[in-house]
Amino acid sequence: MAVIRCDFFAETLELSTSMTVVLPQEGDTPPPVLYLLHGLTDDHTAWTRFTSIERYAHDKGLAVVMPAVHRSFYANEAVGLRFWDFLSVELPAVVDRFFKVSTARSDTYVAGLSMGGYGAFKWALHDPGRFAAAASLSGALDLAYIQEFDLRPHIRELVPRVFADREVRGGDEDLLHLIETVEPATLPRLMLRCGSEDHLVKQNERFVAAAEAAGVPLDAGFSPGEHEWQFWDDQIRVVLDWMLPKG
Repeated sequence: MAVIRCDFFAETLELSTSMTVVLPQEGDTPPPVLYLLHGLTDDHTAWTRFTSIERYAHDKGLAVVMPAVHRSFYANEAVGLRFWDFLSVELPAVVDRFFKVSTARSDTYVAGLSMGGYGAFKWALHDPGRFAAAASLSGALDLAYIQEFDLRPHIRELVPRVFADREVRGGDEDLLHLIETVEPATLPRLMLRCGSEDHLVKQNERFVAAAEAAGVPLDAGFSPGEHEWQFWDDQIRVVLDWMLPKG
């Protein structure tokens, strides 16, 4: 496997940014690709520093793209940068130009942890025709609740910068609303995993309930664990086996 730090200029952000990319070195055909998204306090290097994602990807013949989106909640920030446009439009085009990876829906996946779990499901629900499967680990899945009720100081500082007076509830950034309004037959396969001791477990339970009410198939599981890297290192292997079972 090759691990590449790619520094490039992003037109949508109007600045230089970075991504970490894991690429298979063997094979004659373009490999399947996983867009793997980081959490609120992380960056594009976190998955390779704190898990064995390179080794797991090698076993699957999988390319992994890990972009940097800072503390953006994968949104176009009200006072800041257009990170949603960067992720959902520009990034796949850049990856397609720079690297030899498959562009087929059947070979394209997205997953993430915490804020990245929100980003993965948001992307899959907005652009279901792009992905074969999407997974959230310990996702911050009820962004309307976070906007309205999360009183932690760093969240209260973050929310005005990202959203200003833009209300999440009932809009296209509200996953609980999106899951109620999508056509289930159009969606990729969805997986959710969360630790039973995780501070975001209630948000995950609400998403599971909303998916069930909407008739959306969801492979959901809760097991002992907190909001920490050992849980995510264990669970990303489960995700990859589910996404690419033949490995």
